[in-house]
Amino acid sequence: MKKSLSLLLAAALALPAAAQKKSSQKLERPKLVVGIVVDQMRYDYLYRYWDKYRKDGFRRLLGEGFSYENTHYNYVPTYTGPGHASIYTGTTPSVHGIIGNDWYEREAGKNTYVTEDKTVEAVGGTGGVGQQSPRHMLTTTITDELRLATNFHNKTIAVCIKDRGSVLPGGHTANAAYWYDGKTGSFISSTFYQNSLPEWVKAFNDRKLPAQYLSKPWQTLLPIEQYTESTPDDMPWEGAFRGEAKPVFPHNLPQLSGLPDASVATKLRDAGEPVPVTNLDVVRSTPFGNTLVAELAMEAVRAEQLGQRGITDFMPVSFSSTDYVGHQFGPNSIEAEDTYLRLDQDIARLLTYLDKTLGKGNTLVFLTADHGAAHSPEYLIDKRVPAGSVGPKFMRDSVQHELVRRHGAGNWVLTYENQQVYLNRPLIAQKKLDLRLMQDEVASIMLQFAGVTRAITADDVQKSHWESGMLMYLENGYFPKRSGDVLVVLEPGWLESSSYPKPSKGTTHGSASAYDTHVPLLFWGWHVRRGKSSAAAVIPDIAPTIARFLHIQEPDGCTGQPLREVLSW
Repeated sequence: MKKSLSLLLAAALALPAAAQKKSSQKLERPKLVVGIVVDQMRYDYLYRYWDKYRKDGFRRLLGEGFSYENTHYNYVPTYTGPGHASIYTGTTPSVHGIIGNDWYEREAGKNTYVTEDKTVEAVGGTGGVGQQSPRHMLTTTITDELRLATNFHNKTIAVCIKDRGSVLPGGHTANAAYWYDGKTGSFISSTFYQNSLPEWVKAFNDRKLPAQYLSKPWQTLLPIEQYTESTPDDMPWEGAFRGEAKPVFPHNLPQLSGLPDASVATKLRDAGEPVPVTNLDVVRSTPFGNTLVAELAMEAVRAEQLGQRGITDFMPVSFSSTDYVGHQFGPNSIEAEDTYLRLDQDIARLLTYLDKTLGKGNTLVFLTADHGAAHSPEYLIDKRVPAGSVGPKFMRDSVQHELVRRHGAGNWVLTYENQQVYLNRPLIAQKKLDLRLMQDEVASIMLQFAGVTRAITADDVQKSHWESGMLMYLENGYFPKRSGDVLVVLEPGWLESSSYPKPSKGTTHGSASAYDTHVPLLFWGWHVRRGKSSAAAVIPDIAPTIARFLHIQEPDGCTGQPLREVLSW
């Protein structure tokens, strides 16, 4: 009995010491979080080119990481701005306010761009291309929350060719966001972040990589006959580069960009002469735009010592050339396939560099897309699949004409943007008409257009709530102060085309159809177990999942839920 009491007493005395030892353990976090967003990457691209991917790129992420195979966007419209905002805020446009890449500001009486900010100035560039900030985004991001959690001791550096693909992921508190200025061939920023470019960014720009990439023709990575996952070269629904007779390989990039060929450029450089350039923006629409971003990301890790300072840093990296190529050539083109095969190599180099610099298993990576893409309507029609195009300008002008016929002269339709009709509310009030009845009227008119399957009034969206289905997508994408009066839904396979009524070229996105909403979602690296899940996941689930990995607060507008399967550690 005495022995038992002695053992119990010893155990009790040992508890505080054990607890103290446990509490003194350092909080575990990865050295670096890298968020990779591939612009316009459909889910099926993970497997469509599987046999041609390298073992150390997409296949490594899938083989060593965790894949959510049933991840969708849960709102419309599915565009780049809302996509990046939703990934990093953990919520939908109805909360974070980023309803499109552009929208109509009723108070100002004009359209505004998603990251436009005339209160800041360009850094490293000139003009409006540098006047960008995240001020339109109304919630915090997961990158903001990590900065707050570390009392701003960590770093967030965001990189992308597109400004919105860098500015929005970086959040309101980023140390820096960098994007590409096609006029100068340089990465720039704005005074929202800093007053001058760091020396390492200046040195990176001085390497003149865009001119180097454009000094040679774009040839296929593999022999062109091996691109059996794609349609033959030069299909009628593919768009050619400006100045190009046909959309076929090889694409003469020196000619298209105004550069001399490689041999002439080399002679000029050797002689100390400047190499003439007229259009360095062409690099966006080639796979080498992604290579440029990968190089900048690796240089940021080196120069900023990301993940190497004893604290968790965050680097959002968005690859956007896939979007430019997809828009121009379509998802079934050899150009699209070649772009993904080359991106696979860029991702492989980035992962290898992170392993070498930070050590294996010390980086937490997630990869997803900001939206998918539709098949080219002309391609589907050729295969006897229902599809078609509508013209936004034609629809706007037709509604305006019909309202004039019914109600007299006046600028009744202010704009048609993001599949939404914006009505002139002051004019409607002046004419003593009922706004709700006018919305109903316009919804009925919109249903008369070919390809339109539904038209919902803003009043209906605001006064109802849906947990699933098409109306849920519309509700989640609706922000009263920025959205229109009538929301339009197109039939599957139909898309908006600026060339209407001419046949559309390439593709676009924006709908609630699976080809636009279903995207990859991969987690890889630090404390990520291997596996797959077919459980339903939505894009706003990413930010709270990363928050659980890091033991920090989720973004302040977050509506997503942590994904449990990948968090079982």
